[in-house]
Amino acid sequence: MTTNENSHSHAPRLNLTEAMPAATYKAVIALDAAARKGVDPVIAELVKIRASQLNHCAFCLDMHIKEARKAGETEERVYLLNAWEEATGYYTEKEQAALALTEAVTVLTDGFVPDAVYERAAAHFDEEELAQVIALIATINVWNRFSVTTRKAPGTV
Repeated sequence: MTTNENSHSHAPRLNLTEAMPAATYKAVIALDAAARKGVDPVIAELVKIRASQLNHCAFCLDMHIKEARKAGETEERVYLLNAWEEATGYYTEKEQAALALTEAVTVLTDGFVPDAVYERAAAHFDEEELAQVIALIATINVWNRFSVTTRKAPGTV
């Protein structure tokens, strides 16, 4: 968290699903569904968890950790995800490439995704699958920003 302002009192600000125009909400749902199509469900959940960690989105972390467990993900890999680069023996090369791309797209600290990160991902995903992973990363970032901004509480679906 970048600020401690009201760090222990995060009452929801707005019910975005009720306040947002239905067409906008449905468009994000449709993008999310389309982005997941053809992506390994385990990689999809790892990407969603990692982006949510970076964005400090408690609601999405809660949701996607539960989804990862349902998909058969181990507790150990979920716990180590925040330090995946140091825990390389726990993640495949393909998963590591997806996680590196997730971090680069989510943070954009230098204003771009480095060539080495993109090329690493491109070496593990064909063009269509890579496009899906990029869309998946963009989509979870949209959900994270919605949830963090409105202070959506974990466990409230």
